[in-house]
Amino acid sequence: MKPVYDLADLRHWREATRDVDPPVRLGVFGEPVEHSLSPPMQNAALRHCGIAAQYARFQIRRSELAEAIDRARELGFIGLNLTVPHKSAALPLLDDAKDNALIIGSVNTISLKDARIVGYNTDGVGFSAAISEEWESVPLSDFSVLILGAGGAARAIAAECVRVGCAKVFVCNRTRAAADALISDLARLGSGTAMQAIDQSRDAIRPAMSAANLIVNATSVGLRPDDKAPIDGDLFSAAHFVYDTIYNPPRTKLLVVAQAAGARIANGSSMLLQQGARAFEIWFKRKAPVAVMRAALRSVVP
Repeated sequence: MKPVYDLADLRHWREATRDVDPPVRLGVFGEPVEHSLSPPMQNAALRHCGIAAQYARFQIRRSELAEAIDRARELGFIGLNLTVPHKSAALPLLDDAKDNALIIGSVNTISLKDARIVGYNTDGVGFSAAISEEWESVPLSDFSVLILGAGGAARAIAAECVRVGCAKVFVCNRTRAAADALISDLARLGSGTAMQAIDQSRDAIRPAMSAANLIVNATSVGLRPDDKAPIDGDLFSAAHFVYDTIYNPPRTKLLVVAQAAGARIANGSSMLLQQGARAFEIWFKRKAPVAVMRAALRSVVP
Protein backbone atom coordinates (compact mmCIF):
# COMPACT_ATOMS: atom_id res chain seq x y z
CA MET A 1 0.00 0.00 0.00
CA LYS A 2 1.31 3.46 -0.91
CA PRO A 3 2.02 5.95 1.92
CA VAL A 4 -0.26 8.48 0.17
CA TYR A 5 -2.69 8.08 -2.73
CA ASP A 6 -4.22 10.88 -4.83
CA LEU A 7 -7.07 11.53 -7.25
CA ALA A 8 -5.10 10.05 -10.16
CA ASP A 9 -4.90 6.81 -8.20
CA LEU A 10 -8.64 6.83 -7.60
CA ARG A 11 -9.19 7.32 -11.32
CA HIS A 12 -7.07 4.22 -12.01
CA TRP A 13 -7.78 2.33 -8.81
CA ARG A 14 -7.35 -1.21 -10.12
CA GLU A 15 -3.83 -0.45 -11.30
CA ALA A 16 -2.92 1.60 -8.22
CA THR A 17 -3.94 -1.16 -5.81
CA ARG A 18 -3.17 -4.26 -7.88
CA ASP A 19 -1.02 -5.88 -5.15
CA VAL A 20 -2.87 -4.51 -2.10
CA ASP A 21 -4.55 -7.11 0.09
CA PRO A 22 -6.84 -6.69 1.94
CA PRO A 23 -8.33 -3.90 -0.19
CA VAL A 24 -8.34 -0.23 0.73
CA ARG A 25 -11.96 0.62 1.53
CA LEU A 26 -11.50 3.49 3.97
CA GLY A 27 -9.33 6.57 4.08
CA VAL A 28 -8.66 10.16 5.06
CA PHE A 29 -8.85 13.00 2.50
CA GLY A 30 -6.79 16.10 3.19
CA GLU A 31 -4.17 18.60 2.01
CA PRO A 32 -1.70 18.15 3.64
CA VAL A 33 -2.33 14.56 4.70
CA GLU A 34 1.04 12.80 4.88
CA HIS A 35 1.26 13.59 8.61
CA SER A 36 -2.02 11.81 9.43
CA LEU A 37 -1.78 8.99 11.96
CA SER A 38 -5.32 7.78 11.35
CA PRO A 39 -4.08 4.87 9.17
CA PRO A 40 -2.05 3.03 11.85
CA MET A 41 -4.84 3.55 14.37
CA GLN A 42 -7.70 2.44 12.11
CA ASN A 43 -5.74 -0.41 10.54
CA ALA A 44 -4.96 -1.79 13.99
CA ALA A 45 -8.69 -1.73 14.75
CA LEU A 46 -9.56 -3.41 11.46
CA ARG A 47 -7.04 -6.22 12.03
CA HIS A 48 -8.18 -6.72 15.62
CA CYS A 49 -11.81 -7.06 14.53
CA GLY A 50 -11.02 -9.35 11.60
CA ILE A 51 -12.37 -6.90 9.01
CA ALA A 52 -10.87 -7.50 5.56
CA ALA A 53 -10.20 -3.87 4.66
CA GLN A 54 -7.46 -1.26 4.93
CA TYR A 55 -7.42 2.48 5.60
CA ALA A 56 -5.16 4.87 3.63
CA ARG A 57 -4.16 8.52 3.21
CA PHE A 58 -5.34 10.51 0.17
CA GLN A 59 -3.82 13.85 -0.88
CA ILE A 60 -6.89 15.60 -2.29
CA ARG A 61 -6.99 19.27 -3.33
CA ARG A 62 -9.98 21.51 -2.65
CA SER A 63 -10.98 21.45 -6.30
CA GLU A 64 -10.83 17.63 -6.36
CA LEU A 65 -13.02 16.84 -3.36
CA ALA A 66 -16.34 16.26 -5.14
CA GLU A 67 -14.85 13.92 -7.72
CA ALA A 68 -12.77 12.08 -5.11
CA ILE A 69 -15.77 11.38 -2.89
CA ASP A 70 -17.85 10.30 -5.87
CA ARG A 71 -15.13 7.91 -7.04
CA ALA A 72 -14.77 6.47 -3.54
CA ARG A 73 -18.50 5.80 -3.52
CA GLU A 74 -18.36 4.14 -6.95
CA LEU A 75 -15.42 1.99 -5.81
CA GLY A 76 -17.37 0.63 -2.86
CA PHE A 77 -15.56 2.45 -0.07
CA ILE A 78 -17.13 1.98 3.37
CA GLY A 79 -16.31 5.44 4.69
CA LEU A 80 -13.96 8.41 4.83
CA ASN A 81 -12.50 10.89 7.24
CA LEU A 82 -12.00 14.50 6.17
CA THR A 83 -9.33 16.85 7.43
CA VAL A 84 -8.07 20.31 6.40
CA PRO A 85 -9.33 21.87 4.15
CA HIS A 86 -12.39 19.71 3.43
CA LYS A 87 -14.52 19.66 6.58
CA SER A 88 -16.81 22.50 5.56
CA ALA A 89 -16.46 22.09 1.80
CA ALA A 90 -18.02 18.62 1.96
CA LEU A 91 -21.38 19.80 3.29
CA PRO A 92 -22.99 20.50 -0.14
CA LEU A 93 -21.93 17.04 -1.32
CA LEU A 94 -23.88 15.11 1.32
CA ASP A 95 -27.12 13.22 0.88
CA ASP A 96 -27.75 13.55 4.62
CA ALA A 97 -26.05 15.06 7.69
CA LYS A 98 -26.14 13.92 11.31
CA ASP A 99 -24.90 15.12 14.72
CA ASN A 100 -25.67 18.82 14.18
CA ALA A 101 -23.16 18.80 11.30
CA LEU A 102 -25.16 21.44 9.41
CA ILE A 103 -25.33 23.81 12.38
CA ILE A 104 -21.67 23.21 13.18
CA GLY A 105 -20.88 23.69 9.51
CA SER A 106 -18.32 20.90 9.49
CA VAL A 107 -18.07 17.20 8.64
CA ASN A 108 -15.12 14.98 9.50
CA THR A 109 -16.64 11.52 8.94
CA ILE A 110 -18.54 10.15 5.95
CA SER A 111 -20.42 6.89 5.61
CA LEU A 112 -20.87 5.56 2.06
CA LYS A 113 -23.23 2.71 2.89
CA ASP A 114 -25.81 1.92 0.18
CA ALA A 115 -24.11 4.49 -2.08
CA ARG A 116 -25.42 7.36 0.10
CA ILE A 117 -23.06 10.06 1.31
CA VAL A 118 -23.98 10.63 4.96
CA GLY A 119 -21.90 13.09 6.97
CA TYR A 120 -21.18 13.16 10.69
CA ASN A 121 -19.06 15.25 13.00
CA THR A 122 -17.20 13.23 15.62
CA ASP A 123 -14.70 15.99 16.46
CA GLY A 124 -16.83 17.54 19.21
CA VAL A 125 -17.55 14.40 21.21
CA GLY A 126 -14.00 13.27 20.52
CA PHE A 127 -12.67 16.51 22.00
CA SER A 128 -14.84 16.25 25.11
CA ALA A 129 -13.73 12.65 25.68
CA ALA A 130 -10.10 13.68 25.11
CA ILE A 131 -10.29 16.39 27.78
CA SER A 132 -11.71 13.85 30.23
CA GLU A 133 -8.89 11.46 29.34
CA GLU A 134 -6.13 14.06 29.72
CA TRP A 135 -7.36 15.81 32.86
CA GLU A 136 -9.72 13.49 34.71
CA SER A 137 -10.30 15.85 37.61
CA VAL A 138 -11.80 18.61 35.44
CA PRO A 139 -14.74 17.98 33.07
CA LEU A 140 -15.01 20.14 29.95
CA SER A 141 -18.11 21.87 31.36
CA ASP A 142 -15.99 23.42 34.14
CA PHE A 143 -13.75 25.32 31.74
CA SER A 144 -13.96 28.71 30.14
CA VAL A 145 -12.37 28.24 26.74
CA LEU A 146 -10.31 30.24 24.26
CA ILE A 147 -10.32 28.56 20.84
CA LEU A 148 -7.77 29.51 18.21
CA GLY A 149 -9.24 29.11 14.74
CA ALA A 150 -12.66 29.18 13.10
CA GLY A 151 -12.42 26.24 10.70
CA GLY A 152 -14.00 22.80 10.87
CA ALA A 153 -12.28 21.55 14.03
CA ALA A 154 -12.79 24.86 15.83
CA ARG A 155 -16.49 24.84 14.94
CA ALA A 156 -16.99 21.34 16.33
CA ILE A 157 -15.06 22.09 19.51
CA ALA A 158 -16.93 25.34 20.10
CA ALA A 159 -20.27 23.60 19.57
CA GLU A 160 -19.31 20.92 22.07
CA CYS A 161 -18.31 23.57 24.63
CA VAL A 162 -21.72 25.17 24.18
CA ARG A 163 -23.48 21.79 24.40
CA VAL A 164 -21.87 20.84 27.71
CA GLY A 165 -22.41 24.31 29.19
CA CYS A 166 -18.99 25.95 29.43
CA ALA A 167 -19.40 29.38 31.03
CA LYS A 168 -17.46 31.31 28.36
CA VAL A 169 -16.17 30.60 24.86
CA PHE A 170 -13.83 32.98 23.04
CA VAL A 171 -13.08 32.37 19.35
CA CYS A 172 -9.89 33.94 18.04
CA ASN A 173 -9.16 33.86 14.33
CA ARG A 174 -6.85 35.57 11.85
CA THR A 175 -9.96 36.63 9.91
CA ARG A 176 -12.36 38.21 12.39
CA ALA A 177 -15.33 37.74 10.07
CA ALA A 178 -14.95 33.95 10.25
CA ALA A 179 -14.95 34.06 14.05
CA ASP A 180 -18.06 36.27 14.02
CA ALA A 181 -19.79 33.83 11.66
CA LEU A 182 -18.97 30.89 13.93
CA ILE A 183 -20.44 32.67 16.95
CA SER A 184 -23.55 33.58 14.96
CA ASP A 185 -24.06 29.99 13.83
CA LEU A 186 -23.63 28.55 17.33
CA ALA A 187 -26.24 30.95 18.69
CA ARG A 188 -28.76 28.69 16.90
CA LEU A 189 -27.94 25.91 19.37
CA GLY A 190 -29.41 27.93 22.24
CA SER A 191 -27.27 28.08 25.37
CA GLY A 192 -26.34 30.06 28.43
CA THR A 193 -22.71 30.07 27.31
CA ALA A 194 -21.29 33.56 26.82
CA MET A 195 -19.60 33.66 23.39
CA GLN A 196 -17.27 36.29 22.00
CA ALA A 197 -15.24 36.60 18.79
CA ILE A 198 -11.85 38.30 19.06
CA ASP A 199 -9.01 39.11 16.67
CA GLN A 200 -5.43 37.84 16.85
CA SER A 201 -3.90 40.96 18.32
CA ARG A 202 -2.07 40.70 21.63
CA ASP A 203 -4.40 43.36 23.08
CA ALA A 204 -7.42 41.17 22.28
CA ILE A 205 -5.87 37.89 23.39
CA ARG A 206 -4.56 39.11 26.75
CA PRO A 207 -7.99 39.68 28.44
CA ALA A 208 -9.34 36.47 26.92
CA MET A 209 -6.38 34.59 28.42
CA SER A 210 -7.25 36.08 31.80
CA ALA A 211 -10.88 34.95 31.52
CA ALA A 212 -10.24 31.49 30.02
CA ASN A 213 -8.45 28.58 31.64
CA LEU A 214 -8.53 26.14 28.70
CA ILE A 215 -6.68 27.25 25.55
CA VAL A 216 -7.27 25.16 22.42
CA ASN A 217 -5.33 25.42 19.18
CA ALA A 218 -7.65 24.29 16.39
CA THR A 219 -5.54 25.74 13.56
CA SER A 220 -2.80 24.18 11.46
CA VAL A 221 -0.20 26.52 13.00
CA GLY A 222 2.42 24.21 14.45
CA LEU A 223 2.44 21.56 11.73
CA ARG A 224 5.56 23.06 10.12
CA PRO A 225 8.91 23.20 11.93
CA ASP A 226 9.28 26.95 11.30
CA ASP A 227 5.83 27.84 12.69
CA LYS A 228 5.89 30.18 15.67
CA ALA A 229 3.65 29.80 18.71
CA PRO A 230 0.32 31.53 17.97
CA ILE A 231 0.28 33.01 21.51
CA ASP A 232 3.21 34.68 23.24
CA GLY A 233 4.65 32.58 26.06
CA ASP A 234 4.42 35.36 28.66
CA LEU A 235 0.61 35.31 28.43
CA PHE A 236 0.44 31.78 29.87
CA SER A 237 0.39 30.87 33.54
CA ALA A 238 0.19 27.79 35.75
CA ALA A 239 -3.60 28.27 35.83
CA HIS A 240 -3.91 27.37 32.14
CA PHE A 241 -4.66 24.04 30.50
CA VAL A 242 -3.47 24.01 26.88
CA TYR A 243 -4.70 21.53 24.27
CA ASP A 244 -3.23 21.52 20.77
CA THR A 245 -5.29 19.52 18.28
CA ILE A 246 -2.05 18.94 16.34
CA TYR A 247 -0.49 15.60 17.24
CA ASN A 248 2.32 15.33 14.72
CA PRO A 249 4.68 16.85 15.79
CA PRO A 250 3.74 15.84 19.34
CA ARG A 251 5.18 19.03 20.91
CA THR A 252 4.37 22.17 18.97
CA LYS A 253 5.90 25.55 19.78
CA LEU A 254 2.62 26.45 21.50
CA LEU A 255 2.93 23.52 23.90
CA VAL A 256 6.62 24.25 24.53
CA VAL A 257 6.06 27.89 25.55
CA ALA A 258 2.93 27.04 27.54
CA GLN A 259 4.68 24.32 29.52
CA ALA A 260 7.62 26.62 30.20
CA ALA A 261 5.14 29.00 31.87
CA GLY A 262 3.80 26.19 34.09
CA ALA A 263 0.64 25.38 32.13
CA ARG A 264 -0.60 21.80 31.83
CA ILE A 265 -0.40 20.64 28.22
CA ALA A 266 -1.67 17.90 25.91
CA ASN A 267 -1.41 17.24 22.19
CA GLY A 268 -4.18 16.11 19.87
CA SER A 269 -3.47 12.36 19.90
CA SER A 270 -6.22 11.76 22.46
CA MET A 271 -8.76 13.65 20.32
CA LEU A 272 -7.59 11.74 17.24
CA LEU A 273 -8.18 8.51 19.14
CA GLN A 274 -11.61 9.42 20.48
CA GLN A 275 -13.02 10.89 17.24
CA GLY A 276 -11.56 7.95 15.31
CA ALA A 277 -13.19 5.44 17.62
CA ARG A 278 -16.56 7.06 17.03
CA ALA A 279 -15.98 7.06 13.27
CA PHE A 280 -15.22 3.32 13.42
CA GLU A 281 -18.51 2.76 15.27
CA ILE A 282 -20.42 4.71 12.61
CA TRP A 283 -18.90 2.67 9.80
CA PHE A 284 -19.25 -0.77 11.38
CA LYS A 285 -22.10 -0.43 13.91
CA ARG A 286 -20.00 -2.08 16.60
CA LYS A 287 -17.93 -0.97 19.58
CA ALA A 288 -14.49 0.29 18.61
CA PRO A 289 -11.47 -1.48 20.15
CA VAL A 290 -10.25 1.71 21.84
CA ALA A 291 -7.42 0.06 23.76
CA VAL A 292 -6.02 -1.42 20.54
CA MET A 293 -6.29 1.94 18.76
CA ARG A 294 -4.62 3.75 21.68
CA ALA A 295 -1.71 1.29 21.68
CA ALA A 296 -1.25 1.79 17.93
CA LEU A 297 -1.11 5.56 18.36
CA ARG A 298 1.31 5.36 21.28
CA SER A 299 3.65 3.33 19.11
CA VAL A 300 3.98 6.26 16.71
CA VAL A 301 3.35 9.34 18.94
CA PRO A 302 5.67 9.88 21.93
